[in-house]
Amino acid sequence: MWMICKKEWQQFFNSLTGYIALAVFLLVNGLMLFVFPETSILEFGYASLSGFFNLAPWMLLLMIPTITMRSFADEFKSGSFELLRTLPLTPAQLVWGKFFGAILIAFCAVIPTLMYAVSVQQLSVTGGIDMGATAGSYIGLLLLGAVFTAIGICTSSFTSNTVVAFIAGAFVCFLLYNGFEAISKLSVFSGGLDYYLEMLGISFHYRSISRGVIRVSDIVYFGWLIYFFLTITQRNLLKR
Repeated sequence: MWMICKKEWQQFFNSLTGYIALAVFLLVNGLMLFVFPETSILEFGYASLSGFFNLAPWMLLLMIPTITMRSFADEFKSGSFELLRTLPLTPAQLVWGKFFGAILIAFCAVIPTLMYAVSVQQLSVTGGIDMGATAGSYIGLLLLGAVFTAIGICTSSFTSNTVVAFIAGAFVCFLLYNGFEAISKLSVFSGGLDYYLEMLGISFHYRSISRGVIRVSDIVYFGWLIYFFLTITQRNLLKR
């Protein structure tokens, strides 16, 4: 698994695409938080990172499929998957190795944004940022990144075309992140059912953790989604 994990890491950073993806993620978030007047915290006047934590999931939704689209699609296209099958690795070890390699890259994009929290704290005249909510939001971002990574690897295992893998991964991430919330707002589901529909979506549990209250149900939800998509990936590999 470590060999596969290291291979994913090296493959991503051996191409210019990897550096561009990380740079764009950090640049756009930085511009939105400190430069653009509509969203700048300097114009807002309060020490809060809520704008960043509202935008970051959408940026991850586009960045992580860029990381994972080559996970299996490139292996199928180049024929190297047949070589991987000859190694003493089970499908589970192969999938989890790919997962850990991709998730380390995703974490490398999120961790540098801690400088935003430090900067806002230093700029604050009184009070500072809500440390509990900020810590919860970062935990939520890491969990969100893990789920999006599992989804991206899963969609990559269904095709040998990296573009198709990217589009499918981004679409499924969008559907699970925002789809249930959008459906719950339809008038036909008002009266209590809308709440339970919204609970099925990722955004509901992400917002819950972002408040600084980490509930077991939210952790179980994210863990179950990761296990579900990686299990589908393993079964898909067994059919090839």
